[in-house]
Amino acid sequence: MIQKYEPAADAARTVLIVEDQIEMRAIASAYLERQGYRVLATDNGADAVRQARVEQPDLIFMDVSILGMDGIRATAEIKRDPATRAIPVVIVTAHPYGSVGKRAMDAGCDGWLNKPCDPRRLLQEVQRRVGAPN
Repeated sequence: MIQKYEPAADAARTVLIVEDQIEMRAIASAYLERQGYRVLATDNGADAVRQARVEQPDLIFMDVSILGMDGIRATAEIKRDPATRAIPVVIVTAHPYGSVGKRAMDAGCDGWLNKPCDPRRLLQEVQRRVGAPN
């Protein structure tokens, strides 16, 4: 039986940011780290799937247009795996919702944020979904 990872009471909540634009990834990471969250980051879908399995983050922010495996396929892989399917995945993209949004929801994503996305909006989403950093 596979159980969802639950961090120790004193462990910082972990957020995985999957974003190919280095500046956006750095800004979001630095902002969330200053708020007390542990942040992991990558620029590609295959590594996002690997990090989700190994690190068991509490939340994933996933861009759609990333290197290699796109964010929708990466989300589908994460949601197919019993060890990672409970991790919330929020798509953060500049694509209009339309057909991309339907594909993302069909893949199992749990939310949608439009770019550009102010780091404060990311923080609100983290707090809403996983609570305080601990």
